[in-house]
Amino acid sequence: MTRALNVSHRSLEQLVFDNRFTRELPADAQTTNTRRQVEKACYSRVQPTPVQAPELVAYSKEAAALLDLQPKDVARPAFSQIFSGNTLLPGMDSHAMCYGGHQFGNWAGQLGDGRAINLGEVVNQQGEHWMLQLKGAGPTPYSRGADGLAVLRSSLREFLCSEAMYHLGVPTTRALSLILSGESVMRDMFYDGHPALEPGAVVCRLAPSFLRFGNFEILAARGDLTTLKQLVEVTINHHFPQFAPATPEHILAWFEHVCRLTAQLMVEWLRVGFVHGVMNTDNMSILGLTIDYGPYGWLEDYDPTWTPNTTDAMGRRYCFGRQAQIAHWNLARLADAIHPLIAQSAPLEEILRSYPHLFTQSWQEMMANKLGLQVFIPATDQRLVEDLLALLPQIETDMTHFFRKLAEVPLVVDRDQDRLAPLMDAFYQPKQLDENIREKFSQWLARYANRLCEQPEAGRGRKERMNLVNPKFVLRNYLAQLAIDKVGEGDFSLVNKLLEVLRHPYEEQPDMEEFARKRPEWARYRPGCSMLSCSS
Repeated sequence: MTRALNVSHRSLEQLVFDNRFTRELPADAQTTNTRRQVEKACYSRVQPTPVQAPELVAYSKEAAALLDLQPKDVARPAFSQIFSGNTLLPGMDSHAMCYGGHQFGNWAGQLGDGRAINLGEVVNQQGEHWMLQLKGAGPTPYSRGADGLAVLRSSLREFLCSEAMYHLGVPTTRALSLILSGESVMRDMFYDGHPALEPGAVVCRLAPSFLRFGNFEILAARGDLTTLKQLVEVTINHHFPQFAPATPEHILAWFEHVCRLTAQLMVEWLRVGFVHGVMNTDNMSILGLTIDYGPYGWLEDYDPTWTPNTTDAMGRRYCFGRQAQIAHWNLARLADAIHPLIAQSAPLEEILRSYPHLFTQSWQEMMANKLGLQVFIPATDQRLVEDLLALLPQIETDMTHFFRKLAEVPLVVDRDQDRLAPLMDAFYQPKQLDENIREKFSQWLARYANRLCEQPEAGRGRKERMNLVNPKFVLRNYLAQLAIDKVGEGDFSLVNKLLEVLRHPYEEQPDMEEFARKRPEWARYRPGCSMLSCSS
């Protein structure tokens, strides 16, 4: 799942920019960096705010290779100056995008890049376009009174998770670097009236595009159909050329493709136990990527109603088990936005009706892989999976450990052998495994073993196949918090060690067992380890 590192090389000064987004779409007529409503434009040109003392904490060698950069380029002082926003290279065209969005189900109007500034599109030697974006680089016209900066805790979490997701095989934006700004930023972490100064930081993110559903929504909401059509045409021409030119028929085919990409993304999140936390339409990538790592979390004890977001604690709109349905709702908002270009509701509605089938088909295939089944047979396997997912929450069960250890459950057992034994480490409170729960698990495991035995060569390669889709290492919240604590003390070693471990999430890595441990008891309720706010 990991792309081979580039052997070709370009220095920082040799990076080639081809800024199609700013060249082909209308810009904000005003050039002053003041908070305002931006009409009839897709972006505003804005400069990053310089920082006092940029210091590189960590970088991704794989993301650097996408830009044809090598370690010696990263080691130069110029790297930290450029990717903290202090220096712009020739060819860069820094800007912030204008978009709107539905937040927690309600139309929020104009939102936009309030603390993200795009530097420009690098074209690498493979001809790929990569938009460079600094998160935490200062205010923009879309900052809505905020300072446009970011703090270490949220920046480190985004940096590590972006690359962890990539190595897990989940579609995602990428992260090039994490740089301390040398400045302090005031944040009210819990929105409880107790703000405090925190270390500031800047992350450089990469993606073919950071376009969101909200980019299209804001133009439709304002009735700016001319700019909306331009944006759709540019999006299709550069990112979905198989659907060009952007005729109504081709726009419908493109929308169906976006639905497929989004359904597949939801399946990948569920496969690894990822919870985004803020699935507003402005946080939904038009490319089907995981975008905007805010108060995300990894499902540790299997609870489909769990959300990592304190803002969502009551309604649980964006909890683990609802993510696929929320994606469907968000796609309906995108359909509303492009409807004026189609002038018909029926074909859009038909595509939206196909989404549950697209998702279910992909989800069944994914679950078959997680269980080591060669093929998913709905007549028998649907009940098998549903019974398992209903059983897991009955005792606090670590999702990652359970599915990883499931590959070790024997298919044939002696009278005195316990199929449940390989799974005991997955339970947070094994003493709570009473006779009733134990019997339910034993019965399910017997059914599971019988189902596997029905397959040709039932046991051959099962563990190896299952271990390719059930990771051993994920970025648990407590691990990220430990790295945040260490960087705050001036020690960058743990964030870099985590980055290395997460490069190989499906491998055993015997020397790194400590990073595979399930959540320790001290992290159960600690801020940053259990739930997080949107404060960043």
